[in-house]
Amino acid sequence: MPEPVAAPFTPVQPPVDPTREQQLAWTGDAVLALWAREYILRTAGRLDADTFLKLTANSFLQSLGRPTRVEAEFGLVYQRDGLAAACAYIEARLLPTFRLQEANRHRQRR
Repeated sequence: MPEPVAAPFTPVQPPVDPTREQQLAWTGDAVLALWAREYILRTAGRLDADTFLKLTANSFLQSLGRPTRVEAEFGLVYQRDGLAAACAYIEARLLPTFRLQEANRHRQRR
């Protein structure tokens, strides 16, 4: 049976106010860390600090936009819709790019 096609992803737009954006990013960073740890445990079944760092590093988030803004998205979804929604949002927002980068790293190592 073919995998279901995911709905197109639409990022939320955090406020432009730098102070509010920073506040949301602070919370969003914490939600991202929790999601990353749970994702790693769910998929790898073990602790993996290297993958955790790859998923949460500003250098990775930069591939999606300005890191503070990306984390502010996570914080906004968390405040507006709760932890489960924020985790689903993060997964939809990060995993396609992360998987692509991991595949590229794997190809480069060969």
